[in-house]
Amino acid sequence: MAAPLDPRTGTPVVAMVGGGQLSRMTHQAAIALGQSLRVLATEGGESAALVAGDVRIGAHTDLADLIAFADGATVVTFDHEHVPTEHLRALQGAGHRVAPGPDALVHAQDKLVLRRALAEAGEPQPAWAQVDTVDDVAAFAAVHGWPVVLKTPRGGYDGRGVFVVPGESAAAELVERHGSLLAEERVTMVRELAAQVARSPFGQVAVYPVVETVQRDGVCNEALVPAPGLSDELATAAQELAVRIADRLGVVGMLAVELFETADGILVNELAMRPHNSGHWSIEGAVTSQFEQHLRAVLDYPLGSTAMRAPVVVMANVLGGDAAAVDWAGPSLDERIHHFMAHWPDVKLHWYGKGQRRGRKLGHVTALGHDLAEVRARAVAAARYLADGVVDPAFAFEEEHH
Repeated sequence: MAAPLDPRTGTPVVAMVGGGQLSRMTHQAAIALGQSLRVLATEGGESAALVAGDVRIGAHTDLADLIAFADGATVVTFDHEHVPTEHLRALQGAGHRVAPGPDALVHAQDKLVLRRALAEAGEPQPAWAQVDTVDDVAAFAAVHGWPVVLKTPRGGYDGRGVFVVPGESAAAELVERHGSLLAEERVTMVRELAAQVARSPFGQVAVYPVVETVQRDGVCNEALVPAPGLSDELATAAQELAVRIADRLGVVGMLAVELFETADGILVNELAMRPHNSGHWSIEGAVTSQFEQHLRAVLDYPLGSTAMRAPVVVMANVLGGDAAAVDWAGPSLDERIHHFMAHWPDVKLHWYGKGQRRGRKLGHVTALGHDLAEVRARAVAAARYLADGVVDPAFAFEEEHH
């Protein structure tokens, strides 16, 4: 049976589950390609629901909502990992194309499933164990030492569901609350990296430069591209690892492999099978953005060039800061955007249209150039101004010094 197309345009309809900023930026890419992006949002005020033309309101946990949402779409894809695996199988059973499919996506949904698959494949990862009792945790710590990192197998992101546990009493409380957990050794790492690759059903892959992600409190603050000072050998090893994982798991769409760099090499932390925060730089910084590439891949189009448009690209997240406070008396959001544009005319802004609260990802900025220190200073100062209303003195205008 021919894949359904939008009768108005003669081009595909991509149905993306989730109405967050990843959907919003995928919609942006779909416009240029002439495609229709249909969005499943929980309510009309979500980031993508504010801008997309075809928004369905429903729950990603409700099978009837998902089946109605998929009707007439060329392919169903995701901006998060939280759709129950059995619902994805039911969608497939009803004849809908799902990309990535449930057999692949479960590795991004369940950290224990991922750890087992990587162990089977002989890929590098931290020491780990499934723990069901406090005795299990103590036995693991006896070999690998305290503190132990405990993770809920499902549902965690941006540092949620991850606990660094100093001893048995804290471990006992978590095991009691959550039941089965994933225990990992606490890795002594140099830094965190991300390797992104796109894969099509045909098996074509496209690999992006390896990125250094700068994390604070489990949340990505900056992405530095390419990862500064990373040897060609290690960069290639990270990219080849990402390709092997994508092939082995049968990923369709974007895959982000989050990595720990250690003194000895690289270890896999976790996976995301969707556009990812570590790839936002690619909108201005690469010939083909991760959002366009995800669309190409899930539709089995030939993949686009991942070449960088500048020697150095830095993305900085705008996380809700002082200006997100209820009693904020400084410049309003619109005023801050005016000032941002005046101070940093060559830094690109992506604002997600979300309600402001402290620590929330509200937008990101991207700067391009030749010198890492200079490019990073621009991006970080611009993001900080939007978050906190404070102009870095290095970028202040003459009159602002007084």
